[in-house]
Amino acid sequence: MPGENLSRDEAHERASLLSVDGYEVDLDLRSAVGESDEPVRTFRSRTTIRFRRTGEGTSTFVDLIAPSVNAVALNGRSLDPAVVFDGARIALDGLADENVLVVDAQCAYSRTGEGMHRFVDPEDGEVYLYTQYEPADARRVYANFEQPDLKAPYRFTVTAPEGWTVWSNGAGEQDAGGVWRFAETAPISTYITCVVAGPYHYVTDSYTRGELEIPLGAMCRKSLAKHFDADDVFLITKQGFDFFHDNFDYPYPFGKYDQAFVPEYNLGAMENPGLVTFREEYVYRGKVTQAAYESRANVILHEMAHMWFGDLVTMVWWDDLWLKESFADFMGSFVNAEATRFTNSWVTFANNRKSWAYRADQLPSTHPITADIRDLEDAKLNFDGITYAKGASVLKQLVAYAGRDAFLEGARRYFKRHAYGNTRLADLLSILEETSGRDMRTWAKSWLQTSGVNSLTPAVTYDAEGRITELAVVQEGDELRPHRAAVGLYRLSGGELVRYARVEADIAGVRTVVDGLAGREKPDLVLVNDDDLTYCKIRFDEGSLATLRAHLGDITDPLARALCWSALWNLTRDGLMPARDFVSVALAFAGRETDIGVLQMVHAWTKSAVTLYAAPAWREEGGRLLAEGGLRELRLAEPGSEHQLTWARFFAATASTEADFQLLEGLLDGTAKIDGLDVDQELRWALLSPLAVHGRADEARIGEELARDDTATGKRHQTRLLASRPSAAVKAQAWAQVVESDTLSNALVEATIAGFVQPSQRELIAPYAEKYFAAIERLWEERSIQIGIDVVRGLFPGLQDDGATLAATDAWLSEHEAAPPALRRLVLEARDDLARALRAQACDGRAAA
Repeated sequence: MPGENLSRDEAHERASLLSVDGYEVDLDLRSAVGESDEPVRTFRSRTTIRFRRTGEGTSTFVDLIAPSVNAVALNGRSLDPAVVFDGARIALDGLADENVLVVDAQCAYSRTGEGMHRFVDPEDGEVYLYTQYEPADARRVYANFEQPDLKAPYRFTVTAPEGWTVWSNGAGEQDAGGVWRFAETAPISTYITCVVAGPYHYVTDSYTRGELEIPLGAMCRKSLAKHFDADDVFLITKQGFDFFHDNFDYPYPFGKYDQAFVPEYNLGAMENPGLVTFREEYVYRGKVTQAAYESRANVILHEMAHMWFGDLVTMVWWDDLWLKESFADFMGSFVNAEATRFTNSWVTFANNRKSWAYRADQLPSTHPITADIRDLEDAKLNFDGITYAKGASVLKQLVAYAGRDAFLEGARRYFKRHAYGNTRLADLLSILEETSGRDMRTWAKSWLQTSGVNSLTPAVTYDAEGRITELAVVQEGDELRPHRAAVGLYRLSGGELVRYARVEADIAGVRTVVDGLAGREKPDLVLVNDDDLTYCKIRFDEGSLATLRAHLGDITDPLARALCWSALWNLTRDGLMPARDFVSVALAFAGRETDIGVLQMVHAWTKSAVTLYAAPAWREEGGRLLAEGGLRELRLAEPGSEHQLTWARFFAATASTEADFQLLEGLLDGTAKIDGLDVDQELRWALLSPLAVHGRADEARIGEELARDDTATGKRHQTRLLASRPSAAVKAQAWAQVVESDTLSNALVEATIAGFVQPSQRELIAPYAEKYFAAIERLWEERSIQIGIDVVRGLFPGLQDDGATLAATDAWLSEHEAAPPALRRLVLEARDDLARALRAQACDGRAAA
């Protein structure tokens, strides 16, 4: 019998055979506290499923991943668990027209963030639980039919340790016996059911709109309560509800709305209806920039959009994952810009979110937005830059193509027509054709059912007086698409680079002449895709590129400036602009960047430029230039400003000289000071990190810092810094902890990998390249898929950036053609990143020559 990896064909067959009337799930979580003599700590899970046979056939299976099953009964008939349970599925035969299945099992608490995750707070010893299922880990907590199109109502009952509070999707009450009983949910999919339990700090509020009242709650661990700004969480929540109720014409359908910020979370957040879960890093322990608050607001709104796109109306199978994720990603920026204080969120989207999409869309694993998802391993890897950021970018293009009103009216009809149901691409397209009058199938074929990103380049000719005679846009790419795009003309005036003309046009085919610009004065900059209406890589003519090298910081419009930063970075990644040239532009103009989110992206890109894309002979000089530039801008930044904080972090991350390290040590011990810079605990860890990497902070010094910050976050920082020290013995220990043992939690695996891989320690970690290829297939078989992904991606020897590593990767791929497709995909992606880096290094080397 197949194992954990449910296939699309199996799901389709099961959906054609049965429908589910309801679940009753009874969990006993009292075993979460106290000592345990079990090899694996477990809890009792008792599930009753009522379902009907609606197709031909008398046998099926129910999903369950558990250490043991106590009893199985189908329609009152006992089934021997030793016979019917294989560790991942329970075989069922002799189905009746109406069936009642009862499964009594011992399920395992998780340390990987999958299923029922158990966390012990090192600060106070309290235990916290939460569930995380997407795409298919509800079966680690209770027996079910684990596929999105078998929706059903749920009733949860939870017995918890004394003094705990328990939450689930529905409203709950504790009875006289201390048992928590929750109201039956509307019909929902397994992957969005949820339980959160423990001594959480809980804050309440409410949202009222006419007769509609939604109880609001927000929670975090007790030890984080002093940092929890629940008022801002509720503010964004209410602004989001206002927008969605104004525009969707479908009241929020799931009763209450709790938001739980939980520890050791693998994702950003999860859209469980009535009980959204978030990574607790969104509870800020120290000073952060407005970009951090904007990011949190975006995630809150993204998850809220899912209440309609994904929870109310759900895809049939993971092929159409985009039907929820692309829409939610688009809505996060859309609502942020129109309903909150973060009115420049489209700038962040253009500069940050789309860079994720551009990278993913140029990997060998790129896929259409509507993907071919054969099984659950495919599904897990498709929560990627295509499904999220490219999908959202294409929806932004759709709004430009079909019109905002038609788009929102389409959403309204979609919800009403398919409420509590499951849909495919065609269901949405037919509605959008109704509301827009456009041929959506042709549009979808180009945008949703093909892969790859186009490049758009201006081709301009001028007359003798310097006026434009013709401006055309040249499109490149494997699939030429229709683009609704704006072309902007900019000129220098009074020291500023400002737009003086703009035309929207439909771009199609290899070359499109843009009407309306002939006769205009010669621009200093031609910006294709001005206002970021479409999804493409922006290219420049020679004159525009020269202008940007000298005047990028003079562009007054923040979105136009962000687009230019992004375009220059794409040129660098594509090996068309030397990495040292990008660094030069960044050092010249990053200090003038007013948008803090853009500045943070430019910082990340410049570090990558030196680490990955610069010729090896120039890396040391490039790193020195970054540190010098970072310190210069740190001293120039306004005292106490978020720019000062951002430059402080950048300087710490690039520090490389004795003088740099002495300054960092002085800032930590108080003997050095920069006016206005508040060295709080989070910044202390950032300042200490390079000292550990370069051997100036030993285990004892790192332990002293943990003593100042003996918290869950502090423990993660300590783990990362210990693994980052420049010692062969340290690297061997870190490798063993991640690769040879599975005792670390998901968060500490992540921290250990982050410490192990250091650009300045290439020679030290070189011996692990061969070990990596010898270990990954075994790791993939033995670990959960999330840990497998983290290890295979995180430990790939990409810093051994030479032909030998490329050859070793090719050899592994050639010798392991039968390896799981998801594992091969991860290795192929890493190979592509390495090959890209080598091409960019060659470009940079030619510039030096």
